Amino acid sequence: MKKVGFTWLQEKLDIKGFLLTHQSYIGTTDKTELSLTGSVIRTFKSKYDVSIDSPMSHLEFALKYDDLNLAFIREVFIATKHQTIVDYIKAKPNRKYPRIIGFLYEFTGGKSIDIDVTTTNYEDILDASRYVTGNIKKISKWKVNDNFLGSKGFCPVIRRTTELSELLEWNIKDAIENLKHEYSQEIFNRASYYLYKKESKSSSEIEKEEPSRDRMERFITLLEEAGQKTFEETLSEEELVRLQNAIVDPRYADRSFRDFQNYLGQTMRDYTQKIHYVCPPPQFVRSLMQGIVDLYKKNSSTATIIKATMISFGYVFTHPFEDGNGRIHRFLIHDILVRDGIVLNSTILPVSSQILAHMDEYDATLELLSKLIEQRVKYDINDAGEMTVNNASEIEALYRFPDLTNHTVFLARAIQSTVTKDIPEELLFLQCYDELKGDIQNIVDMPDNKVDRMILFLHQNKGILANRKRKHYKELSDNEIEQMEQAYSHVFEGK
Repeated sequence: MKKVGFTWLQEKLDIKGFLLTHQSYIGTTDKTELSLTGSVIRTFKSKYDVSIDSPMSHLEFALKYDDLNLAFIREVFIATKHQTIVDYIKAKPNRKYPRIIGFLYEFTGGKSIDIDVTTTNYEDILDASRYVTGNIKKISKWKVNDNFLGSKGFCPVIRRTTELSELLEWNIKDAIENLKHEYSQEIFNRASYYLYKKESKSSSEIEKEEPSRDRMERFITLLEEAGQKTFEETLSEEELVRLQNAIVDPRYADRSFRDFQNYLGQTMRDYTQKIHYVCPPPQFVRSLMQGIVDLYKKNSSTATIIKATMISFGYVFTHPFEDGNGRIHRFLIHDILVRDGIVLNSTILPVSSQILAHMDEYDATLELLSKLIEQRVKYDINDAGEMTVNNASEIEALYRFPDLTNHTVFLARAIQSTVTKDIPEELLFLQCYDELKGDIQNIVDMPDNKVDRMILFLHQNKGILANRKRKHYKELSDNEIEQMEQAYSHVFEGK
């Protein structure tokens, strides 16, 4: 079989370090297979073969049939002479794909091309049936509709896979409204504080930290502020510094976005560092953060889950502070849900508990970018543990143009599980709690604190009052305690 499209370009131009999600070949029959790494391998009949084996011809094929990868396309442009690109476009300046290639060349950092496009027919850059798209911005120079999700500063690509399309059809708002019809507002209100605590606790556990009660309460206070400021204010350096200062140990509070190279790693037995993620070099931080703000402006009609993914993962990959980035990353998920009216500001979806329950998958999702960077980055680390990246310009596009398809699927699943599992479980527990409390008081009219402790003790021991707890209820008969245990079984195990 003959390689074509990105597969041909990867080999011919010796572009290393990229795992293509779609590989194309020319063969005798049309067929589609799935590789062991999850890539789609498609074979086309000979009529699809490109007429000339040139980088621009194969790039045009790739734009038609392969998965768009802006960072890879940037490598193609770098490996191809500027005049070769110009000549290809000027040969047929009014055709669709030469115009798109010209736009992509300039968009990804190539030199400006002097061109005269006379057609009046504007073409979409992204096929909306294959990709999630943003609001259209007309580019008159190339007569194309820029419907990318972001800008040159930060522009993720999200492919409409079958799984993602199904997840996006699920209506979060309707699912939450259905719960409100099933449970009283009073129970919802009581559940909210527990859910805030659960989110704070789970978010800290993800970071493998045990913050003080005071720090956890401060994080809850921040969560309650979500969505109250404009997005530009929330993502401003001043506001993010305030958030960071509120959730980290005061000794590690930052005063601005970082101006140094940081990384995530762990010290091995021989005291060397195992690097898990090399963060963007400091000279890219502010433009990446501005790119996230610009992205929000360009996606007013985009699905909430898409926005929450792009903004929260874009932030955590930028890693603008030395500490606290993970918790702000998860705060931003909640902020977008509140901002879009999916949840009321007095309610929270404890998404962190679902992330914590699926940490292996979460880590694997984060590693999709970190491993790509690992294969291409060149750096030195001195004796003080300070890193210097030696090829910043060569890896810049990896941070600016990530594929966030898998990240969106992961977050959509987490939110769906939170709404369909975690919240109903808490609401049901409170409903059962109220019912059991009434039953116990009908058996013996005890003070509230006595009843509450009895329910706690029964719940801790699967409905049976442990012998060591019996001393707290010396005034009760064995028969009365047995009735309370039966009441617990009826209420909690009968649901």
